Amino acid sequence: MKYTTKIIRKMFLNFFKNNQHNTLPSSSLIPDTTSNLLFTNAGMNQFQDIFLGKKKHPYSRITTIQKCLRTGGKHNDFDQVGYSEYHHTFFEMLGNFSFGGYCKKEAISYAWKLLTHPKWFNIPKKKLFVTVYYEDYESYNIWNQHIKLSKKNIIKIYDKNNQTYESDNFWQMGNTGPCGPCTEIFFKKKKNNGNYDLNDKTQCIEIWNIVFIQFNKITKNKIIPLENISIDTGMGLERIASILQNVSSNYKIDIFKEIINYICEKNNLKFTNHPSLNIMADHVRAAVFIIYEKITPSNEGRGYILRRIIRRALLHSNKLGIQNNFLHKLVNIVIQTAHEKKKDLQIQKKYIMHILQEEENQFNTTLNNGINFLKKKINNLKEKYLDPKIIFYLYDTLGFPIDLTQDICKEHHILIDQHQLKNFIQEIKQKRKEENKKYTLKNIIYTNCKSKFCGYKKYKITTTVKKIFINGEEKKKILPFEEGVFILHETPFFGESGGQIGDTGIIYNNENIFQVKNTQNFSDTIGHIGKLSSGKIYVNDIVTAEIDIKKRLYIKNNHTTTHLLHATLKKILTYPIQQKGSFIDSKYLRFDFTYPYKILPSMIEKIEILLNQYIQENIPIQVKDINFDIAKKNYIFLHNKTYPPIVRTITIKNISKEICKGTHVKQTGTIGIARIRLYKNISTGIKRIEVITGIHAIKKIQEQNKKMQKIQYILKTDNSTLIPKIQKIIQYYEQLKKKYHHLNKILIQNEIKKIIEKLKIIQNNNYIIQKVNVLDNKSLKILINHIKSKIDSGIIILFYKNYEKYVLMINITENLLQKIQATKIITLLKKYTNTVGGGNSEMAQCIMQNITNIKNIMKHIESWIINKIKK
Repeated sequence: MKYTTKIIRKMFLNFFKNNQHNTLPSSSLIPDTTSNLLFTNAGMNQFQDIFLGKKKHPYSRITTIQKCLRTGGKHNDFDQVGYSEYHHTFFEMLGNFSFGGYCKKEAISYAWKLLTHPKWFNIPKKKLFVTVYYEDYESYNIWNQHIKLSKKNIIKIYDKNNQTYESDNFWQMGNTGPCGPCTEIFFKKKKNNGNYDLNDKTQCIEIWNIVFIQFNKITKNKIIPLENISIDTGMGLERIASILQNVSSNYKIDIFKEIINYICEKNNLKFTNHPSLNIMADHVRAAVFIIYEKITPSNEGRGYILRRIIRRALLHSNKLGIQNNFLHKLVNIVIQTAHEKKKDLQIQKKYIMHILQEEENQFNTTLNNGINFLKKKINNLKEKYLDPKIIFYLYDTLGFPIDLTQDICKEHHILIDQHQLKNFIQEIKQKRKEENKKYTLKNIIYTNCKSKFCGYKKYKITTTVKKIFINGEEKKKILPFEEGVFILHETPFFGESGGQIGDTGIIYNNENIFQVKNTQNFSDTIGHIGKLSSGKIYVNDIVTAEIDIKKRLYIKNNHTTTHLLHATLKKILTYPIQQKGSFIDSKYLRFDFTYPYKILPSMIEKIEILLNQYIQENIPIQVKDINFDIAKKNYIFLHNKTYPPIVRTITIKNISKEICKGTHVKQTGTIGIARIRLYKNISTGIKRIEVITGIHAIKKIQEQNKKMQKIQYILKTDNSTLIPKIQKIIQYYEQLKKKYHHLNKILIQNEIKKIIEKLKIIQNNNYIIQKVNVLDNKSLKILINHIKSKIDSGIIILFYKNYEKYVLMINITENLLQKIQATKIITLLKKYTNTVGGGNSEMAQCIMQNITNIKNIMKHIESWIINKIKK
């Protein structure tokens, strides 16, 4: 094959290198902290600040091959992936950029030469046509007069609905800001008279978009020229590869062909052209590159996107009949087809496979639970119609895909009202949105007022009340027992940030006291949330603001311990970790982090020991404000957070260096002692550790000692013989359990003989209503199933006494369900006694309480059954 994807990448970069462009590597799939994007979705993302004029780049001509991911928002191609021949979640964008280096003529000429010149891609000129913005006469003339493209192959694209600049050929970064016309190059797939439907991929396919960023949008209808024109171009590697490799779909190019062939070969599939194969191949590529960026499956943000991608791939794997966990086995073949970061991917292969396999295991459990629940509901349906509430419960509570619910219903000829389902889901979402809005509206404030924080050094100050908000509205005063939010000119109260909770305390003057229950940040404003317990306080009053010092000291202990714990984990664990979240209050700290492997109790002990060693060394804490661009090179920081130009840094010797605005102790010895109270998995590849410190840790140790002493007292032993004594008790218990099972087995066999002897017959149908001597529900079920296997037609009702209650089970053979249903018998029992239970037409179970005469009740049930059978 002449044009492999590897060769296409190399040719593209070499072409622009020959034309004085500097080659830059792909930026991360995770945009920097200033972006509101979840994932990088275009080649220009890393140059956004340059286009906006915020920064200057050392190079005026650049070329890149950018890793991109699109699953939502403006570029929502997710539902089309696998079914469309040209859509993907993960893809590579070939791009060239100019920041004042050249203009339209050069950009268009470069694109045309690369595509058509025999030395390069050698696409026949007659197979290409272009689009331009209808007012971009310069681009039109370049195509027509310089490139010599005929007018019939230059299509003008107009504004949509007569909305100025609202056009597919006018690019805009936002409602205002840099913008400009673009020209797009299309490949003709079919011959026709030139009237191409640009949205019909069977006729033509867009391969290259060249954007001319030459204006600044001031208002909706007003643009002004920029001082320098910038060029931003993008061509999808997978699309150009399908053209150069002369195949009808992106999924038939070399990189996808290798993955799809591997899937088919390993699973004995006789076909290679199927949407589910496309989806598996596309989604596993996306998953590998996302996990490489240290993102793990979760229920929010990037982790949710990853989980959605993996589970859609698993769903289609299931549709293809692939039973065993297989997705993680594709990691190696994906890495082999990769170009950039291939070596780094190889290093992380084991980690990526582990994360995928964990998610596969978790989803299998979800599938099994969902399928079992759905089949029970289908069996109990009176009509061939499934309620949207059941579908939404499966999706929302059990995590069961709606697609799979629809497939299973289709197999069982069960109808789903799609319109009703859509409306129901929208109603639920709107209801939750309103509930959240109602819950948070009370303490949401909007103000340009700024607060000065002085709480690093001061705990009590005299200050001025600048604003008072009650139920979100600005007021002049607050009265007794009213709840509200205070804004102070200066405050020692720390607003919740970086995982650390907000301070509590009091704001007062004379007898006027405002109890601060929480402190939150509202942009540049610190809001003191609480309730006036006495007196009145007015705007502009001079007040004393005093935090709860004892609580703050505990919080400081826990925040510094969080940094030490982070450093300890990095040192002891065998694989690099990444912080995923933290929570710090006065009682404990919680730290969430990525780690793909199980952490053994012995490792937890090592973590706790090293953590306490750092504390006992009484290391001084160094606090320094420095430039963020400098700090991010040497200090740990959260990549999904936006930071100001100057940031506060916390350094603990050579152990820990983090960007952090939280409150900390001056020396680690102040913490006293740290105790790990909890370790657990919270989702695939994400662990949680909770730690208590100082007095809280000592109280926990004392509490555990008291429990130990109580156990020793009960077992009549001491600490030296406690474990052997417990082992002896467990051994004795296991012996008793074996004897119990043996005796219970004999008891069940005896009961079976008695029941068979007492079986009654009416109109060739067996029935029995019998009290039995069993010890538990499991034994009762064994009896029911055994008797059922002995009869072809009949009704079995067995019950046993459990203390003051009766446990009853019903089983009815299928041929009698038209006359008698198990649930109807449960309903009848409720007339005679206090009964709780349920089931379906064939099987039901209940507990009966407060019974004075069980024999009479069962006579009523027997008479009812006989009458029903005779009808």
